[in-house]
Amino acid sequence: MAHLFRSESLSSARTFLTGRRGKILAAVAAGWFLSIGVRLAYPVLLPYLQDAYGLDLTTAGFLLTVLWLAYALGQLPGGILADRLGEGNVLVASTVISAATLGLVAVASSAPVVFVATACFGFGTALYGVARFTILSDVFPDNDGTAIGVTMAAGEVGNAVLPLVAGAIAATVAWQFGFGLAVPVFGLAAVFLWLVVPNRTSGESSAVDSMSLETARYVAVQLRRRAIIVVTAIQILTYCIWQAFTGFYPTYLIEIKDFSPAVATGLFSAFFALGIVVQPVTGNLYDRFGIRRSLPAVLGVIAFALAALPFLEGFWPIVGGTILLSSILGYGTMTLTYMTAAFPADMKGTGLGFLRTFYMTIGAASPVLFGALADRGFFNEGYILLAVLAVGAMVLVYWLPEG
Repeated sequence: MAHLFRSESLSSARTFLTGRRGKILAAVAAGWFLSIGVRLAYPVLLPYLQDAYGLDLTTAGFLLTVLWLAYALGQLPGGILADRLGEGNVLVASTVISAATLGLVAVASSAPVVFVATACFGFGTALYGVARFTILSDVFPDNDGTAIGVTMAAGEVGNAVLPLVAGAIAATVAWQFGFGLAVPVFGLAAVFLWLVVPNRTSGESSAVDSMSLETARYVAVQLRRRAIIVVTAIQILTYCIWQAFTGFYPTYLIEIKDFSPAVATGLFSAFFALGIVVQPVTGNLYDRFGIRRSLPAVLGVIAFALAALPFLEGFWPIVGGTILLSSILGYGTMTLTYMTAAFPADMKGTGLGFLRTFYMTIGAASPVLFGALADRGFFNEGYILLAVLAVGAMVLVYWLPEG
């Protein structure tokens, strides 16, 4: 009986991963691997950009803010274009734009060009974000959760591997190659997507057929519900933590903890590699205990790890701290799942799209503010402040209705 069950499971896995649907999943996952992984290479290459263009920490933080603000602002246009032009077409366009703008970053002759090209790169990668979910939901109607999970796992692998590769290339050759060598890979991904993914996977009509005052009022009523307001406030605080921490952790390890760039990059990659384990674990905690019991525990670990970081010295204590800090990657599994379920079925996309742009736009300001603190000699105190934000999010959970 057990042998029969294993055979059926293997057969189901083969059906899921092979054939045209498997190729579509592979193409979408590969594109996301690059899209998110190269974005997370920016913090690793930030010290090299500082040296090349004479950037202080405040200006370097502003560069990260530009990247993530453009990414936030590009999501709603990405969704509209996916509805109008077709999801597959938008993925290809996103990948081509990413290749072109990243090439411009690599050959930039001045800081203003780097900032403009980075903004265009952030906006280009944002176009990928919404369409990938729609495609996988359409192509895998009975297994969309698994398909999306595979794609998100590919993104975590990209976060772990690509910053490490970019840092190694920058240390041994030049930082420009850390960006530049990704350009042809983006080109190959665009070709793969163009050959494999259908131009359109959804129906011909847009998700929102018409807008009216009545529709706007309905959306506004839902957005004013306590569950939505509180979880959005929590998401803003935790996303600010994620942005500031991931933006400056390698630089902090180099400048404050006196680690070599190679070791700092390795720890940064390990941080994201741990997310492959952290996210399923936090998701299981959410399913078993609900958000009001599970989220405070995760936020408590985050607060403790951030507050302890300034006092850790030496390689192994920092490794232990990095392991605890990887809990930062787990809160979203809980908050975003809760946020999705909190909306009525007829406006999930509209509600999530609006809130995602809202909290990401606010969170994009945290790197420049954190960089300004670091510039004034308050690098360690910045992490204490992030711990305070985590405690604030814990307090807000008290007012969160159980989903």
